[in-house]
Amino acid sequence: MEAFDCPMSSCAAPAGSPCRTGRGKVAAQYHTARFRLVPSLAKVLNVPTPALRKPGTAWVELPRPAAGAQTSGHAKIGYARASTVRQSLQTQLDSLKTAGVTRVFSEKISTRATRRPELERAVTLAREMRASGVAVTLVVHEHKRLGRGLALAELAEQLRACDVGLEFLTGELQGSHDPSGVVFTVLAALSGMEREYIRDRTLEGHESARKNGKAIGGATVTDEAMLSMALHLRDQDLSLREIASRLVITRGTKRGRPPSPATVMRMLRDHDTSITELGAGADDAKQRP
Repeated sequence: MEAFDCPMSSCAAPAGSPCRTGRGKVAAQYHTARFRLVPSLAKVLNVPTPALRKPGTAWVELPRPAAGAQTSGHAKIGYARASTVRQSLQTQLDSLKTAGVTRVFSEKISTRATRRPELERAVTLAREMRASGVAVTLVVHEHKRLGRGLALAELAEQLRACDVGLEFLTGELQGSHDPSGVVFTVLAALSGMEREYIRDRTLEGHESARKNGKAIGGATVTDEAMLSMALHLRDQDLSLREIASRLVITRGTKRGRPPSPATVMRMLRDHDTSITELGAGADDAKQRP
């Protein structure tokens, strides 16, 4: 994205810098006119500005991308990741070996993890080698191994800042890519949309299950005795936290422990809702001839 100057007269952000608003703040999204300079992105509706660019802060011009720095030699650093300990890394490791990668960092950690130590070590090594004048490429079996959403956008910014290349051995983005921001910003946006899509489908499945009488989530920890005590304590004007601290779970794996304030709030809310519905039903019955 930032490989081009923004053509909008109200922005005119130079290459290497994020878009800006008319009030001199970093824009929350790159301007449409900017990413239409890339034909393959013409149909993208919006591209969020990566968190590392600090959207909403005062805009300052950043250094323009360096033009072809001289390098001596080329090194490939590999990274492999599986989401769970049961998944095998062998396919990724074999693929990296075939691609001529000898230094590989690997780990088994969820995509949702905020920190991935082995990936951080790979990026640190790549940065150090690039600073010594060696051209460096981070090689990954598939782009999904690097993560999704903002995590991927932040990684792209790190690679761009230290001028480290990136190569995918398979998948939709197979090949070498310039980490200047064009591909990775769009990829981050699409990945975020994919996660929202999965979340929506999951919620739809839960709603369908509830309509069919199936329970969702773990076993309930509340009961009639707990509700009765909670109502009594609420009449004494105690806070949810205070009420929760005086209650005890009597069944399940959390037996003997107090419920959370959120659990107490849901229990009381459900009780109040049922009372309201019963009252409304009684009023309707009285009005019928």
